[in-house]
Amino acid sequence: MVNPRMGLHLRTRPGHPDFLDLEWDRPLDEWEGDRLVEVARGQHRHVVRFVAYDEGLYALKELPPRIATREHAMLRRMADESLPVVDVAGIVNRQQMRVPAGPLEDVLITRYLDYSLPYRALFTHRRPTPESADELGHLHERLLDALAMLLVRIHLLGFYWGDCSLSNTLFRRDAGALAAYIVDLETGEYHPTLSDGQRAEDLEITQINVAGGLMDLQAELELPPEPDPVETAERLGERYDLLWQELTTEELIGPDERYKIDARLRRLNELGFAVDELELLSTEGGDALRLRTAVTEQGHHRRRLLSLTGLQAQENQARSVLNDLANYRAAVERELGRQLPETVAAHRWLSEVYEPIVAAVPEELWTKLEAVELFHQVIEHKWFLSERKGRDVGVLEAMDSFLSDVLPTVPDERSVLADEHDAAVDWIGFG
Repeated sequence: MVNPRMGLHLRTRPGHPDFLDLEWDRPLDEWEGDRLVEVARGQHRHVVRFVAYDEGLYALKELPPRIATREHAMLRRMADESLPVVDVAGIVNRQQMRVPAGPLEDVLITRYLDYSLPYRALFTHRRPTPESADELGHLHERLLDALAMLLVRIHLLGFYWGDCSLSNTLFRRDAGALAAYIVDLETGEYHPTLSDGQRAEDLEITQINVAGGLMDLQAELELPPEPDPVETAERLGERYDLLWQELTTEELIGPDERYKIDARLRRLNELGFAVDELELLSTEGGDALRLRTAVTEQGHHRRRLLSLTGLQAQENQARSVLNDLANYRAAVERELGRQLPETVAAHRWLSEVYEPIVAAVPEELWTKLEAVELFHQVIEHKWFLSERKGRDVGVLEAMDSFLSDVLPTVPDERSVLADEHDAAVDWIGFG
């Protein structure tokens, strides 16, 4: 008898399962077994199945060999460039397997991004925000910011997506904002640099896809006609242009305007970008300098928080946490009457502030929000409680209030799974 697994070629990365217990000798849509997890999802170009292991939830996508190999390499390269993509776990080549079904397509394996949401779940999971009475409009604005930032980041590194859409993107909450992650790269291309025409074409494709996705969403969820999907997509282009200009435009500075260098650096840092190099060139007139900045990947605050505390966070989460750490340090220094080294303050803040809040979350609520986002929301809740009560309520009172009144009402977001009673809420889209 011929071994049905003869000819199987499976490559996986360390830290992930070996996936050897799966039914590789059958097409994905015929699989059965306890590891399969039913995840509600939209229309796909390819078969996608989800499997659960102790290490996490994994997406398996069936693709023609050439496309699978290309997307696998692209995901690895983008991860090496610190771009926001799903974590590729492995690739399976099944072309040489001797099975009754004939040649089987390859399978790309990626780890499901914990606490991420497809755009449809964002609209069904939306919650009132204290800073915006127009909840739906506020969500549209956050989507635009996240997509504009994502496009600018990949274009700076010469990546042309060619199929950016809401369905090809996952979103994670980021301290009141959203961070966008790429999940589908079938049409992507790397270039040494992108021309203005290539960037404009990629942006136009994105705007068309975003408008179409929002129109579909309005019809399916019976959302109000405003904000208008087409106008929303047009604003995406405006945000992209402003951000691109801030990151790439040369600036003239006079002999007495060296302060503009520091101002430019601060603006870029506020956007989350670190500056790798400053270039100052004399102009033809000789009485001014031309300032050029070379930015590295976004993550200025993330890297600083990681070095101080060891905490992994999104960029806006890191900025929020660093602000709380700075406030804590200032309060301790006033109490002690002397300055405190930043590393010492960070250690004390972790043990006295952050860890007690995270540890106070009951086990049954762990899947609601990731730890850093939960901490940010507790701090925000403290501010709003203090405003309402006209006094500083303190972090312990805010934490008790958040855990009893807010967190139980938040939908589980660690992994959005299908639920026969709530299928409209729990939707996942992959290309």
